Amino acid sequence: MEYVIREYPLQQGALEIAYIEEFFNEFPTRKSASEIMKRLDGREYQILMAEAPLPDDGSAVVPVSYKVSHELRQHESDRHLADLVSRLHGAIEFRDRRILYNWLGATRLDWRSQGHFRALTEEQEVWAVAQGYDEVVVKTKNRYYDMRGTLDSLQFNVIKFEPASDPLESKVYLSKRLGPFVLDAHRSRRQVTRV
Repeated sequence: MEYVIREYPLQQGALEIAYIEEFFNEFPTRKSASEIMKRLDGREYQILMAEAPLPDDGSAVVPVSYKVSHELRQHESDRHLADLVSRLHGAIEFRDRRILYNWLGATRLDWRSQGHFRALTEEQEVWAVAQGYDEVVVKTKNRYYDMRGTLDSLQFNVIKFEPASDPLESKVYLSKRLGPFVLDAHRSRRQVTRV
């Protein structure tokens, strides 16, 4: 199977992500286009979306999975990112290294286990290696078992666990070191369009 992926520029990508998050009902809060643009403005980022035909109408193509990532700096002025960097202290080395943060991403429930998120991740890794990133980091919650399983299959390693009073709300931080060796393990065939 060949996966169809679109890479978006900031404004159009932010609008697309804000729109399709309405179809990903497991997240309690959704990001607005303005939140996405504010976060990504002035930093290196990538917005990817996988598309697939509807099962009952092959001529209708819909977004089924997405991924938004951006650079994470040792010294962040945004309070949320500064807090993240602080939480990663001792788990990630920032000095003289480029860190990519997987900020947003999901696959629609009815399209899971079909390789779309893997294809997006592999395309992200190609881009990240070309841009000189050393490591990619992602944060999730313990409750998202499917996401944790997917990250495990993509060879992400748990680097930190933050327990919460409700175990389902505990935070799990994972990372994957990057380099040309990572690209050798890729399995998906991808057709990428830059919008």
